[in-house]
Amino acid sequence: MKKTGSLAVLAAFAAMLLSLHIQAQDFTSRGNFLIGTAVGFSSNTSTITQGGGSGSGPESFQWNIAPHVGYFLFENFNLGVGLDYTFSREQQPNEDKNDDSDLLFGPYMRYYVPFGGDKAVFLEGNFGFGTSSDDLIIDGQPQNISTDIIAFGAGPGFTIFSNDAIGIETLFKYNFARSRFNTTQGGVNTETTTKTNQFAVSLGIQVYFAGLRRAK
Repeated sequence: MKKTGSLAVLAAFAAMLLSLHIQAQDFTSRGNFLIGTAVGFSSNTSTITQGGGSGSGPESFQWNIAPHVGYFLFENFNLGVGLDYTFSREQQPNEDKNDDSDLLFGPYMRYYVPFGGDKAVFLEGNFGFGTSSDDLIIDGQPQNISTDIIAFGAGPGFTIFSNDAIGIETLFKYNFARSRFNTTQGGVNTETTTKTNQFAVSLGIQVYFAGLRRAK
């Protein structure tokens, strides 16, 4: 994204936050729930290890959506599970574009530090795992390639609460992912491992609500 486009997005996001009517509320108390989603865009570089050698991999553009649900086990500490759907488009020099999508599932945790009554900073960490399957033609022979994926990420975020128990947030994260698959070429089985380092910024919306209580 060009610099002017990035500034326009940030300005629009800031204006939206300022337009919210907010007041102090205790959203991060023990026993509360959180349901929400985040949408992010990123670009990354990768390193590929194959047959005992390694080298630079392709650069790619990604966007992802990550819905999740969590529970506040303790004051300001949220633990939950989430999905992470990622669409990736990569291109090597002088080659066609290659599109790929992955779906990961796993736990996450957050620790909030509220301030000002209607704002909080937080630290998030998550772990995900999944598989993908692709049908390819290699040496004229069809092969089904099954890829195992593991990933983890961590980073700080900022949220501002509205009086409707909604949090609007931004999150900056470092993500690491490793994928591994096997192919057979000329009767030789080759394992390919791709390690990806990624810095990503996402915007999200969360809904906070109290747990069920016995009716009186």
